[in-house]
Amino acid sequence: MTAAAPLRVPAPARVARPRRYVMCRPEHFEVSYAINPWMDPDAPVDRPRALAQWEILRAVLEEHGHSVETVPGEPGLPDMVFAANSGIVIGGHALSARFAHPERAAEGPAFHRWFAARELRALAPAAETNEGEGDFAFAGQRILAGVGFRCSLSAHAEVEQYFDLPVVSLELVDPRFYHLDTALMVLDDTTIAYYPDAFGPAARDVLSALYPDAILAGEADALSFGLNGVSDGHHVFLDPGATGLIAALRARGFAPVPVDMSELRKGGGGVKCCVLELHHRDTSTGESGSVAGRTASWAAEAP
Repeated sequence: MTAAAPLRVPAPARVARPRRYVMCRPEHFEVSYAINPWMDPDAPVDRPRALAQWEILRAVLEEHGHSVETVPGEPGLPDMVFAANSGIVIGGHALSARFAHPERAAEGPAFHRWFAARELRALAPAAETNEGEGDFAFAGQRILAGVGFRCSLSAHAEVEQYFDLPVVSLELVDPRFYHLDTALMVLDDTTIAYYPDAFGPAARDVLSALYPDAILAGEADALSFGLNGVSDGHHVFLDPGATGLIAALRARGFAPVPVDMSELRKGGGGVKCCVLELHHRDTSTGESGSVAGRTASWAAEAP
C-alpha cells in the first residue's frame, strides 16, 4: 500500500495596502562619531552612493503605490536620514522623538517642527527617551517596544498612555541590535519576523505566545539588516543579503523586494531606518479613535 503524499497548505493571499511614508534625503550623511557597533568614523563614506541608494528606495516605494513625503535634512545632523527614529505617528497623533545620545539630540526638535506643519490631530514631544519607530513597532492592536539600549520602560508607559494602545515591552540583549527595528519586522497586523537571539528569555516567551506562526530569522539574515525592512502587507522591502529570510517570506506568501542600502548601513541603518510610516488606525476593529491622557490638550495646538 502506497502512503499518501502529505498535503501542501497554500500560503495565504497577502494584500498590499497603500502606505504613507516619511523620508529624509541624506544630503548631510556621514559617519563622524560612533554611537552603535556599526559606526566607524575612520571608514570612508561615499555620500553620492548613499544618495543614489536612498533615491532608489524612494522610487521603489512609490512604484508600489505608496506616497513618500520628504523632510529636509539639516547641516550638522548626519543621522537625520534615519527618519524612522523621528517619532511615532498613529491615527493622526504624533509623538516626536527624544534621543538617547547628545549627537542626535537636535533631530527631535527638527522633526517636531516638520510635524507641526502637518495636518495632525495631536502632536507632543516625548518626555522620556524615545527614538520613535526605532524601538516602537505598531502591530494593529498593540505596539511592540524594545528596551535595553536606547529606550526605557518609562518611555513605554508614556507611549501606551499617549496612543491608548497596549505596549508590549521586549528586552533587547545584543548590542548589535540596539533598536527593535534591527531585530524585528512587522509584516502585517498579525504576522512578524524576528531574530530570537536578539531578545532576552522573557521577551522570546512573549513573542512565541503572541506570534506562534512568526518567521524566525537566522543570525546571518539579521546581520544583513534583513529585519530592518518595511512591509505593506504583501511586498516586503528589505536588504538583498538576507537570502534565507527572503526565501522564508516567499514561502509564506509575501513578495520580497530587495533594496540595497549598504552605504547607509555604515551609520547603522537599513531600509526601515530610512522610513517612518504615518500609520492609519482602523477604528472598525473596535479600537478607540481617541487617545488618552494629555492628548486632548495637545489637539487644540495641532494644525
